[in-house]
Amino acid sequence: TSNVAALRKILETSRRISSSTGTILFIDEIHRFNKAQQDVLLPYVEDGSITLIGATTHNPQMFVNTPLTSRSIVFELVPISEEEIIDLLKRALADSERGLGDKNVTIDDEALSHIAMICEGDARKALNSLEIAVLSTLPGPDDIRHIDIAVAQECVQRKIINYDRDEDGHYNTISAFIKSIRGSDPDAAIYWLAKMVEAGEDPRFIARRLVISAAEDIGNADPRAISVAVATMHAVEFVGMPEGRINLAQATTYLATAPKSNASYKAIETASADIRSGRIMEVPEKLRNVHVKSVGKDLSDEYKYPHDFPESFVEQDYIPIAKKYYTPTSNGYEDTISRRMERLNKLREQSSW
Repeated sequence: TSNVAALRKILETSRRISSSTGTILFIDEIHRFNKAQQDVLLPYVEDGSITLIGATTHNPQMFVNTPLTSRSIVFELVPISEEEIIDLLKRALADSERGLGDKNVTIDDEALSHIAMICEGDARKALNSLEIAVLSTLPGPDDIRHIDIAVAQECVQRKIINYDRDEDGHYNTISAFIKSIRGSDPDAAIYWLAKMVEAGEDPRFIARRLVISAAEDIGNADPRAISVAVATMHAVEFVGMPEGRINLAQATTYLATAPKSNASYKAIETASADIRSGRIMEVPEKLRNVHVKSVGKDLSDEYKYPHDFPESFVEQDYIPIAKKYYTPTSNGYEDTISRRMERLNKLREQSSW
């Protein structure tokens, strides 16, 4: 909670009194420091006045300034395994001085496993859950507190989902959701959808991502996908939650099981890259909004109206260079599009004879 001035004062004091071993500065939840506060730390880290240890529950590459992370070693603390959590709980039950050993507790293996599983590798959650279970269980006639699976479930009725709408949990889960749809795994996609819904994610955000996925990952392989996604977006707005989750589930399973193509996405990316690299072409005169035939111009330069020709097609240049951006796949409806394009290519070849 220190402001920049107060933080600098502390650091200057540390610089003056630092011994040969220096001063260790530990900052918990360092991601809560703003950029200005983090910038103040940099010169003291660089000259060795302090040894900085920062702890954060968020991705330091996103929430800690690059100059600080580039001068640091990042250690990731991963969740503890269920087996290790169970060992920890057993030690807590056996420790009379620092644990619950003086409470005369017996606990079923199934109850221990449940607590270890529900706490998802968080030792503090596991110990808190165990303590609640012990303290809320009255001793029996033999003065023993017995904890079975029913007691464990009652004390930990609902998981606290590790999910923050503006941070890692949010972005990681939506990434897993979209990648599951792209990978045609409806079961995985539904699971990640359920996690977002249970965590209170904005359903409109989920619906918007479905609309994007319908165009990016499915495209013309199933042109109905975009209609389903857009209809779902409107349905969620109209119906609201919690029923809106059903609309999201339908769209999710439809998109996940639909044939896939990113040909349209690749086409716009390639064309945009050409534009950004300097390939900016003038619109041919015959394609402009108002076309006035210039004196001396050959009639062949005039725009040919395709519907005046067989199959509503006539060969003419619509772009000054020969460049292919859209290449339909053989997946789903794009197979039909591919055959249509092959037919048009044959007509182009015939018109050049």
